[in-house]
Amino acid sequence: MPPVTLADAKHDVRVEDVEYQRQAGRAMLARLYRPSGTGPFPAALQVHGGAWVNKDRIDNDFMAKALAESGILVASIDFRMPPDGGYPASLQDINLGIRWLKARARLYGSRPDWVGSFGTSSGGHQVLLAAMRADDQRYAALPLPEAPEIDGRQGWVISGWGVLDPLLRYHLAKKAGNAELMENHHAFWGTEAVMSEGSIPAILDRGEKVQLPPALVFGGDADEWVPVEVTNRVVAGWTKAGGEIEAEFYKGANHGFMTGKPDAPYARPALERMKAFIRKHTA
Repeated sequence: MPPVTLADAKHDVRVEDVEYQRQAGRAMLARLYRPSGTGPFPAALQVHGGAWVNKDRIDNDFMAKALAESGILVASIDFRMPPDGGYPASLQDINLGIRWLKARARLYGSRPDWVGSFGTSSGGHQVLLAAMRADDQRYAALPLPEAPEIDGRQGWVISGWGVLDPLLRYHLAKKAGNAELMENHHAFWGTEAVMSEGSIPAILDRGEKVQLPPALVFGGDADEWVPVEVTNRVVAGWTKAGGEIEAEFYKGANHGFMTGKPDAPYARPALERMKAFIRKHTA
């Protein structure tokens, strides 16, 4: 009988909250999902969705647990949102979160070069933005005194139904008369010009100098906020710029097709796709 590998074994998972930074005297927490065993394990920073203004580190709890049970360490972070801070405050927190996780990777049974990130919806947008602009001084503005030499570059990145083009989503919300969603955009981004500045396809179209770690983007082919052609545009731009990227579309699935739904039709295939991608880039 062949030996059981880390990828095959089901690990017990220890869940704990730890402080990864303080903002205005307030603790900002990361929820750690730590697989049993000695590792080394891949490590993922999870960035939650919520239209850039809602939810917290507990979002996608079942996804984090599923990854951890397969031998992937997950740190799901809280980050600043309006009214505490609009763009780029959350990107500063994410950049710091990556550096913080890399600094503690060995303590948690991982390796710094195996640290990546995944996010869904607006979180799926922000992980790509953080990965591409890992060296952007706006994003890297928060100090990590214990390890100032560590940068925010990532080993890999996964975007699930990421809102890749905030400006397009804003126009779609306006067309649909969705005042609440439009207000969320205003609260986080401020202006349409800033939405364009933070648009993944627009950044690639502009030929900005960016980091391009191996990426996986996935979502439904019926996503009302992220048309297939936008994802394909990102794939084409990422590839043209010299990066490695994979895309997966789930037939008939809409936006958030597995948010809070571990039994959704495509939840298991999507999780298995994520696990395989992470293992591929941490072998």
